[in-house]
Amino acid sequence: MEVPGMVKNKMWRELAVFFIFLVVGMGLSIPQALGLKIPNPTKAIEAIFKPLSDLLKLK
Repeated sequence: MEVPGMVKNKMWRELAVFFIFLVVGMGLSIPQALGLKIPNPTKAIEAIFKPLSDLLKLK
């Protein structure tokens, strides 16, 4: 519904962001609908920020 209006108004950045969110949403919902196990993103976030958190706690 929004896409024709964005193309008509030449809102290319907004259109790109719209499609990024659309692809991410479909990429997460289709495997879930098929009953596939989706990895928890929290573990990846913890792995990235845990060393930084430990570094900031040092005094």
